[in-house]
Amino acid sequence: MLKKISKSPFYFINYRTMTSKIHIGDIPELVENILNNLNNEICSLYSCALVCRYWCKMAVPILWQDPFSSDRRPLFISKYFSSLGKDEKFILNECLEKRGINEEFSNTLFDYARFLKVLNIRSLDSKARKWITFRLIDSKIFYEIEMQHIINLLFKLFIESGATLHKLVLDISRFLELKPETFYTLGENKQFFSRIQHLSLDAIDDNHIESATTLLRALAKSTTKINTIEINHFDSDYEPQIFQALIYIIKSQEQLRLFSLTGDYPTEFYGGVISALESQKNSLQEVILDTCDFNSEFEVFNNCKKLETLRIRYCNMKPLKSLDYKISTLEVVESEIDTQSIALIFEKSGILLQRLKLELDEKFHDELLLLEALKSFCPNITYLSIQEIGFSPQLVELIGNLQKLQFLSLWCNAVDIGDIPEEKALG
Repeated sequence: MLKKISKSPFYFINYRTMTSKIHIGDIPELVENILNNLNNEICSLYSCALVCRYWCKMAVPILWQDPFSSDRRPLFISKYFSSLGKDEKFILNECLEKRGINEEFSNTLFDYARFLKVLNIRSLDSKARKWITFRLIDSKIFYEIEMQHIINLLFKLFIESGATLHKLVLDISRFLELKPETFYTLGENKQFFSRIQHLSLDAIDDNHIESATTLLRALAKSTTKINTIEINHFDSDYEPQIFQALIYIIKSQEQLRLFSLTGDYPTEFYGGVISALESQKNSLQEVILDTCDFNSEFEVFNNCKKLETLRIRYCNMKPLKSLDYKISTLEVVESEIDTQSIALIFEKSGILLQRLKLELDEKFHDELLLLEALKSFCPNITYLSIQEIGFSPQLVELIGNLQKLQFLSLWCNAVDIGDIPEEKALG
């Protein structure tokens, strides 16, 4: 009845045996849930696909929902091209034969492109280039214009196949130079972007501003379901149309829950992108800020009614004048912020604050104020991690008062333990 799959701890039910003995009932749904939880267990999923035809139909879509992020060899790309029409196959073969590559695209059991759920443009580019490299002979060169044709062909195939993405990672630099016909196809198949929940935007090359803007606008028109937006390598020198496209995306979402912003270097100009989060004040739950200079735009977070988690890393918070954050998780890592501002966050958060991480690159100023604020307003701390703080009777007293504390990490400055009363030092 049960069989172990190679080295995996996962056991599967012999479906054919079960169906011959009992009524199926909820078994198909249960098996589907189990296979979905094996999305990172490639070997186990392959084994499951061999059990029977029914299991194969459930396992294969999971195996092909995120192929570009896995470590598998790029040979799988050939299966995608098997779904191309005759004319597209002819053009592709002409392109390959010029470089001494002979490729036969046999029919496949599945339309694999339709199963795509996660697309990372950088990974797509990398896998496609490796797929070409494996087939080059006689040291022939595969030119960039031909490479871009292959990438556009794949991108267009995914759109036309009926695939619906759940996660999109955009790196709009040399890795993506979309052709007009690809944008047209995207406009005719809005289902491709309609279910995206996670959007990650990386670098935007100056030479591709127009393409980036067009793609972002198409995204904003196609989906309202994004709950996570990550903007990496934010550059204040972006053209105004990029800021407008990002603002459009943020405002068009119904339930944005996580927003993450990372700058290449501290910048005071955000083009209204931060202010646009006012439209998400009733849904935003977590904010991650990395390498940013705070300004008046950041006061928008004071209005976020459901904000629970605030992570601030390598930022300058001193320009911010108004702090009214009420949160359950606070993380401040190597950021410029005065102790009074942190104490104010403690006071505003009060009994809501449960997880606290403070790692500053220099000793706290007025740390007694900090400890007193924690003791007075935040009795429900369960996770506490503080770096660069003096070991003092006040610190020991604070820890003793945190009755719900489950995790504690301290990096204390050297002190004379004899200065602390014995009963406090021993806890």
